[in-house]
Amino acid sequence: MLRFNAIAFCLFLFAFLVISKLFYIQINEGDYYTELAKKRTVKNFILQPSRGNIYSDDQSLLATTVPKYEIRWDAKIPNQQIFEENKIPLARALAELLDSTFEEQLNKLIKARQQENRFTLIARNLTYSEYKKIKSFPLFRLSSLKGGLIVEPRLVREHPIGKIAERTIGYEMRDPAGNYLRVGLEGAFSQYLKGETGRRLKQKIANGQWKPINDTNEKEPTEGYDVHTTINVNIQDIAHHALLKQLESYEADHGSVVVMETKTGAIKAIVNLGRTEDGKYFERLNYAVGEAHEPGSTFKLMAMIAALEDKVITPYDIIDTKNGELTFYNKYKVRDSKRGGYGQIPLSKAFEVSSNTGIVQMVYENYKDQPKKFVDRLYNMGLNKPIGVSIKGEGLPKIPHPNDQSWNGITLPWMAFGYGVKLTPLQTLTFYNAVANNGEMVKPRFIEQINSMGNKPVKHFEKEIINPSICSQETLIHVRQMMFNVVDKEWGTGYKIKDDAFTMAGKTGTCQVDYTSDDVQYVASFVGYFPAEEPTYSCIVVVNKPNKSKGYYGAQVAAPVFKEIAKKVYNATPLERIVSLDSIKLNTLQKDEELQLVESTLIPDLSGMPAMDAVIILERLGLKVKLKGKGRVIKQSVQAGSKINPNTELILELS
Repeated sequence: MLRFNAIAFCLFLFAFLVISKLFYIQINEGDYYTELAKKRTVKNFILQPSRGNIYSDDQSLLATTVPKYEIRWDAKIPNQQIFEENKIPLARALAELLDSTFEEQLNKLIKARQQENRFTLIARNLTYSEYKKIKSFPLFRLSSLKGGLIVEPRLVREHPIGKIAERTIGYEMRDPAGNYLRVGLEGAFSQYLKGETGRRLKQKIANGQWKPINDTNEKEPTEGYDVHTTINVNIQDIAHHALLKQLESYEADHGSVVVMETKTGAIKAIVNLGRTEDGKYFERLNYAVGEAHEPGSTFKLMAMIAALEDKVITPYDIIDTKNGELTFYNKYKVRDSKRGGYGQIPLSKAFEVSSNTGIVQMVYENYKDQPKKFVDRLYNMGLNKPIGVSIKGEGLPKIPHPNDQSWNGITLPWMAFGYGVKLTPLQTLTFYNAVANNGEMVKPRFIEQINSMGNKPVKHFEKEIINPSICSQETLIHVRQMMFNVVDKEWGTGYKIKDDAFTMAGKTGTCQVDYTSDDVQYVASFVGYFPAEEPTYSCIVVVNKPNKSKGYYGAQVAAPVFKEIAKKVYNATPLERIVSLDSIKLNTLQKDEELQLVESTLIPDLSGMPAMDAVIILERLGLKVKLKGKGRVIKQSVQAGSKINPNTELILELS
């Protein structure tokens, strides 16, 4: 009994202490714990705003925010009479909308009512129209305090044009650590697109669920600004499918295409397609902006311009291609794609046939004692600097300098034909576009303006000039003629894509990658502009690691893509004709009349000129040439200063 009494006393004492503590908390700390309980059961939730839309140049939607709705039901809210009157018609309406059976929906409602489930899932991922239908259903048409309807909206980003340009349009994603991953235009202009958040008061109910307390938000979210891009949906579609077809045909690893408006730098299309394990292609990475690689023969344009600007060569200088092979330090070889080389040809033709030995000799012989002069010329043209595009992740260009520790005896000759240097496709295109644009280098531009719901633009993006003149007009005339001949002349590496309907100019490129391994791969490219005489667009096509057994040369793999894009874009572009008011008044214009300005071109004086130089000049003027003898010109059959007649055959006597 003594032990029993002791235990009873201890229990009584413990109960007394507990009750005393409860009274103490209630009196002295009640307000604190009441507020704490309230914070744990009622709190403000952040409401994400609707992001602004992204539009193409013709106001087609590229990205938009679409609301999706999750519908739940608090089965405890309706009284018994309201529930009984509405359960059957509600079940029928839900079955029809959600493509299920009446019995299934009715059983769900009855079971939720019996269990007093306060957060029963009715449907999720509903569109706005479906959500409006549900709100008109029996029981759910009542207020949330009578019918128990709970609506959980969420915002989903959608791309109306599907996977096309998906990587360029981009996205903004938040990882579990709270850090944001921003890609493409969505990432670059997120500060404008994201808008301002709102908030809504919710109460915690059974099973850890949160239910809105009011039908209205405490603070409405503010929509983001709209971004209007330079992308043209039609050109984007043309470029996408042209590249996709070629990647599939040659089983390439990945590829990219960029189409730029020559005078403004506006990007009209940008395609980046990578291969999956099952052989499909999708917009995996933005190769055009971010992948810097050795450009190969497309860099010969930069080398040619540098040499012409420094006046160490002329386009008519004769170069010996050395039977198609050069050797440096008895070890390192430079070879032409044509066995045996091209013999002795002018430097202009060395560019047009893409002779590695010819271009390498041009650079090495003129700069081997002063390599800094060559590199400084490249730097002066801005090739060593990023172009600063708005999309994040631009690859860094690499142009070696003689002061670099890695500079050695073969760096200079290897640079001449595009090895040891690195440029992204977009950086290469920007330079070629400058040649098409009379020397003015403009910054690639993805955005026209930012505004809100069609109002006055918040920000407008004008043309931005990177370099007002990359070289002299004399040099431009020479290299533009060479690029035209690449496509127009039978010997040009791009001759197979020549089209009688319109003119193109450009340069092929074939570059080895992984050349230090046993499995050498290739990058095929073509970059140029069209129409050649009045360039409207410039374009680059890069195909990485095509199946070598099917082909890997730029002329074979990349150039046909360029032609397909150029032809379809050219055919879709309206022709502009400028006519005088007098002609219209006099009704002198015919329906199919072609208006053109014919320039007066005269036969040049060829006396003392080497035969090969004279032939090149006359062929470019469209004349037929016949030679008599060897050496230099001592007499020409048509007098200098005479007007050119395309049917004339000019006879040159040589000594």
